[in-house]
Amino acid sequence: VQTKKEETLPPSLSQNIPTFYFPRGCPKEKVNIDAVIAKIERTFSEFPNERATLEDMGKVAKACECPLYWKGPLFYCAGGERTGYVSVHKFVAMWRKILQTCYDDAAKFVHLLMNPGCNYLVQEDFIPFLQDVVNSHPGLSFLKEASEFHSRYITTVIQRIFYTVNRSWSGKITCNELRKSNFLQNVALLEEEADINQLTEYFSYEHFYVIYCKFWELDTDHDLYIDRKDLARHNDHAISNRMIERIFSGAVTRGRKAQKDGKISYADFVWFLISEEDKKTPTSIEYWFRCMDLDGDGALSMYELEYFYEEQCQKLDNMAIEPLPFEDCLCQMLDLVKPQYEGKITLHDLKQCKLTNVFFDTFFNIEKYLDHEQKDQFSMLRDGEGESQEVSDWEKYAAEEYDILVAEEAASDQWNDGYEAELSPVDHQKANVLKYQMEKRPFFEMPSHLADVDLDEYDYEEDFE
Repeated sequence: VQTKKEETLPPSLSQNIPTFYFPRGCPKEKVNIDAVIAKIERTFSEFPNERATLEDMGKVAKACECPLYWKGPLFYCAGGERTGYVSVHKFVAMWRKILQTCYDDAAKFVHLLMNPGCNYLVQEDFIPFLQDVVNSHPGLSFLKEASEFHSRYITTVIQRIFYTVNRSWSGKITCNELRKSNFLQNVALLEEEADINQLTEYFSYEHFYVIYCKFWELDTDHDLYIDRKDLARHNDHAISNRMIERIFSGAVTRGRKAQKDGKISYADFVWFLISEEDKKTPTSIEYWFRCMDLDGDGALSMYELEYFYEEQCQKLDNMAIEPLPFEDCLCQMLDLVKPQYEGKITLHDLKQCKLTNVFFDTFFNIEKYLDHEQKDQFSMLRDGEGESQEVSDWEKYAAEEYDILVAEEAASDQWNDGYEAELSPVDHQKANVLKYQMEKRPFFEMPSHLADVDLDEYDYEEDFE
């Protein structure tokens, strides 16, 4: 048998294909690197011995044409933490290399924060950057005297960053994920917004305060971990026991040691609370889908829905409320979701649905399920119009809970007036809002990365709306 001789293409043809993949950003029109460097050198000439301390780095960041709060990452990337200052020569060499290899803000930011040899960011990489925000942002100035609360706030912000930005659930934020998120826009807003609580997506102190107080109420032994019984008490036992079991199974939690001991960390609780109070975001839909997908096949079967609904029926019976038969409930849910394939509900189906909160609450949150039952279909559809929602469900919840917590603290303060009561650390934390002294307590441990979960089993489409 004669083998057909392969024709080789002339090399000139293969060289004419223009570059279309730019992992470090698409190169812009010619950037005058020398002009930028000259501006930086002029800025350094204002400092003694042409050395910049961390306090000086705001001016250097502006010379680099970067947002103000890039100052910490710029300082640390140039080796400033070792000596307490950065020399003009070392900084210029570092920044020139970044300008030559990184063509957009996402690539530059990742390069500044990442460990050498990596091309992504892990949770620990954000700590120095966020510590500088805590130390220097005017909206957090009251925390200067309470350094013991710094790591708790930082832990919360890091979890919120990964919750929103790390769409792959890998525990590693890539340039592409950062580029598709609004995180860097929020970092830029830190400079313009003196009130940190206006930055509700990542940095809000009030949101941290609500999350931490909710955790403290459940963490009865105050070891910074909660077990199944602790979490079951959340919102007066509203979450079903079968769902609690799934949360502790490792489907959505990190840290093998904690899983082995049957506990979840504060970092895991941040993900739980935000997902519980806002079931319409891509991450929260993925969170609860993972929990309900018992066999990990990437689809919710009718068996899996019935498994969770059984406990809801038991709870309703205990409350002397006649539950809807599963078949009738199933018809309602299929009409609500309108799945693409008969007999199973996929992640894509749920992301297309406007009322995912109603779907999930039906199967594992008895309180919210009863609330939905009392509403008419039209009002639920109005609530479900996510595009027209200016304030998310999470922001509404956090604002309401914060007001309640501050009001409770003010009331208890009047009650205790006249003698010095012994307050818990959270009471001190609450009282800080009212300008009271806070009690010290150990730092939070930084959470470990995501446990090994076979992410290929899940069909995570790229939807970054």
